[in-house]
Amino acid sequence: MSGHSKFANIKHKKEKNDAAKGKIFTFIGKEIAFAVKAGGANPDSNSKLRDVIAKAKSNNMPNDTIERSIKKAAGNLSAVNYESIRYEGYGPRGVAVIVDVLTDNKNRSAANVRAAFTKGGGNMGTTGCVSFMFDEKGQIIIEKDEDEIDEEELMMAALDAGAEDFLSEDECYEIITDPDDFSAVREALETAGYEMAEAEITMIPQTYTGLSDDEDIKKMNKLLDMLDEDDDVKNVYHNLDD
Repeated sequence: MSGHSKFANIKHKKEKNDAAKGKIFTFIGKEIAFAVKAGGANPDSNSKLRDVIAKAKSNNMPNDTIERSIKKAAGNLSAVNYESIRYEGYGPRGVAVIVDVLTDNKNRSAANVRAAFTKGGGNMGTTGCVSFMFDEKGQIIIEKDEDEIDEEELMMAALDAGAEDFLSEDECYEIITDPDDFSAVREALETAGYEMAEAEITMIPQTYTGLSDDEDIKKMNKLLDMLDEDDDVKNVYHNLDD
């Protein structure tokens, strides 16, 4: 099926080295705590928690670590005080950037994100200043492996479960859903035995902005690197055309 562009450059992804994996696990623990406080510790009745657990598994987080995180969050509800905040702004030459944070100190997060935009040659804007340039979608990535997944079977399973689009890339299959249908599609594919490399709600740019000046590219990389290094930053989305 046609429609979306390749998503490799939609979200600025962290390297999957040991240090980065440790940071990812720590952040997923925060997401579990946030989900448990919002909807309880039972995944059967908490779809947000089910989605975070799926994300944890796609990042190879051990099951016992996931279970400990849920129990810890359930036993410390009064201590869990994370806030989910979205910041929006522009990088060099008007590149649109969205930053999602999960933080226990919004003043610290706001200052750090603002500093990243400033030092990266951009500026932080008001809520909604760039989000209208993106479409919020569920995204599921299934890697092509030596077992040679039957593409047609996977596509039909995804579409029958409610997916909007199915793409076959060089190294993976990408399945796109409406955000409201994401959990149902993910769970249907999980039940069918498909292993997911990634499964989450993402922001897909409607258009892309290119950078040709070396100094602009350097500044944009600095902006993204600073956001990557911030422990409160959950996701970064941009419309830079690599």
